[in-house]
Amino acid sequence: MKQVQIEELKNKLIEEKERLEKELSSFAEKNPKVKGDWTAKFPSFGDHKSEQDENADEVEEYIAEVSEEHILELRLKDVDEALEKIGTDAYGKCSECSEEIPFARLQANPEAKTCIEHAK
Repeated sequence: MKQVQIEELKNKLIEEKERLEKELSSFAEKNPKVKGDWTAKFPSFGDHKSEQDENADEVEEYIAEVSEEHILELRLKDVDEALEKIGTDAYGKCSECSEEIPFARLQANPEAKTCIEHAK
């Protein structure tokens, strides 16, 4: 892969990392003791007619946020791993067959770990 292509992919990864961290920080807090760990904040509504309604809504929202936090956290982990690999021979190589992942695939998904064949 050419250096220009690697820089393009690195910039995409950095942008994606910033986007994921911004989205996570809107409803979760970063754990300062564990790298890559986020914890969803428990929401507080307070405008409901009854405490029971308020509690139910808060729990429902929290469950949704925990699920979303997990998905975003895993995606951020993949982005961080790809950024760590940039500049090494490991970036852009399929983790299954060690063949180079096509640039078009990396443009679409810069943190891809496998070629299209092994992604199936």
